[in-house]
Amino acid sequence: MGTATKTAIALFDLDHTLLPIDSDYAWGVFTQEIGWTDPAVFQERNDEFFEHYKAGTLDIHDYVRFATEAVRLRGPVQAREAHALFMRTVIEPAIRAEALALVREHRERGDRLAIVTATNEFVTRPIAQALGIGELMAVELARDVHGWITGEIAGVPSIREGKVQRVAQWLDGQGLGWDSAEITFYSDSLNDLPLLERVDVPVATNPDARLRALAAGRGWRILDLFKEK
Repeated sequence: MGTATKTAIALFDLDHTLLPIDSDYAWGVFTQEIGWTDPAVFQERNDEFFEHYKAGTLDIHDYVRFATEAVRLRGPVQAREAHALFMRTVIEPAIRAEALALVREHRERGDRLAIVTATNEFVTRPIAQALGIGELMAVELARDVHGWITGEIAGVPSIREGKVQRVAQWLDGQGLGWDSAEITFYSDSLNDLPLLERVDVPVATNPDARLRALAAGRGWRILDLFKEK
């Protein structure tokens, strides 16, 4: 008897993987520039959280409360207007042809595509749409009775081991499982090691120094998508 054909899936981290910048960090800087946050105070805390993320020690709940505070206080109308400006002035200029070509390559193969990111849905959903990827597993934000964000996280945050859980949930929703899918995952960070180790084809993409060394040692593919990295 023949074996069933597996469903090909391409998963992408977002920041420093499909984008050459960190969209979460960039959004924080943007809120300073438009006067939503105190530059000195916000910058110090934002830098501190970013260092924790790179070190793999980030408390995602504390960070999301901090990162969404300005948006939450401004309300949905101002938030949408600000994000549209953020897309035009920060994100769209950062979207590179190399990233679009990689996404297009997988789409033309007929692969199912999804972004799996530790950045929250408010920041990333429009970015995923701009990249032409409809499926997004981001940090979901809890909502109040009026449908506006509270600063808390809803469900499993998509960071470290949480990415594995979120992908498993997503697969189940697609009527698939780990054994019925052939999954490729692109990521730049050692924070994503749990998912890189779980998929069929891990690709260290624009990797930081620690992931580059680990990938080389394990014989994983290393993709320097952006030439300056």
